[in-house]
Amino acid sequence: MMHGGLNFVGCTREDVFSVCDSVTKELLSHSLDRCFVFPGFCDVHVHFREPGFSYKESILSGSSASAAGGYTAVCTMPNLNPVPDSVENLRQQLELIRQQAVIHVYPYGAITVGQKGEQLADLSGMAADVIAFSDDGRGVQSDEMMRSAMLRAKALGKMIVAHCEVNDLLHGGYIHDGEYAKNHGHKGICSESEYAQIARDLRLAEETGCVYHVCHISAKESVALIRDAKRRGVNVTCETAPHYLVMDDGDLQEDGRFKMNPPLRSAEDKNALIEGIQDGTIDMIATDHAPHSQEEKSKGLAGSSFGIVGIETAFSVLYTHLVQKGIITLERLIQLLAVNPRKRFGIPMGNDFTVWDLSESYIVDPDKFLSKGKATPFAGWQLNGVCKMTVCDGNVVYRK
Repeated sequence: MMHGGLNFVGCTREDVFSVCDSVTKELLSHSLDRCFVFPGFCDVHVHFREPGFSYKESILSGSSASAAGGYTAVCTMPNLNPVPDSVENLRQQLELIRQQAVIHVYPYGAITVGQKGEQLADLSGMAADVIAFSDDGRGVQSDEMMRSAMLRAKALGKMIVAHCEVNDLLHGGYIHDGEYAKNHGHKGICSESEYAQIARDLRLAEETGCVYHVCHISAKESVALIRDAKRRGVNVTCETAPHYLVMDDGDLQEDGRFKMNPPLRSAEDKNALIEGIQDGTIDMIATDHAPHSQEEKSKGLAGSSFGIVGIETAFSVLYTHLVQKGIITLERLIQLLAVNPRKRFGIPMGNDFTVWDLSESYIVDPDKFLSKGKATPFAGWQLNGVCKMTVCDGNVVYRK
């Protein structure tokens, strides 16, 4: 919908102007003429690294980077120190969020103590203060442990959010077990390490009635399994990430900024993921924003830490390479980034919004990121769409 030169997609002028102060209304009415206004994006999979690893990212730097990418709500993963596996440990993170966050930050609680997969964390104690439970970064290896977690989560009215990975199938791999790995002498990670555990979890979710969500799917078999489970009525949703939709292992370079887990897979896998976002099998796109220090990402594909940053480039990557190429509509992209994640995770839409100039382009320069992390496979890419403003709870939290 257009109004006074502004295009509203997924929200209305009335929604936006009802929460704006006079200064923000003035900006919207004049200096942001002909821009697009979207509801604030919501990322259900980010790593802000605090407490424990603030040299990689902090609540302040991560939430500021999120605002610059158009996000007003994020869910932070529990691979921290201390791991939020108890009320006491979680309290440290909640206090940092209260002090530093410039947008809405919702923490996950760990599924198991220390994310070690051996003993259930204090799910009951943490339930009121976490968005869901996840051991992201590690798959829960024991069938019985995952069944127990699902039953406890169901009783608490909470979701299990799973990083799916069978440790016995990894064999020291660190990129996709495909042509690039074979041609360049690298150890590969097979797709089965992902989809075998998804199959296990889908069976358990169907058995227990747990509300279940799958993190960062990357393989064509994962898409097929989830599509079939949805047809059977399993209460499952899933996400993928921007890099899996616009790149494959043919784009790899001998650089740590191309190393993430799960890895970039084949062109066939990428095409299956695209089909998944087109037909609704894949419910949302999350960035898996995972910052590390320059030193940790400077050791090539074999030696670098897993993880890339992406929350400041997500919308423009997807707009440029999916919307402008006619793969999905702009409205569908807003559903994947803003509407669907909030619906599934029970995060209020509120009246948060973000304003973009889709006619403006830029070259990705990691040195300009607000995130402490700079490792991105999109460095040097020319992208269309520039965030001009993000408003959260009526406050301007980012302005270009």
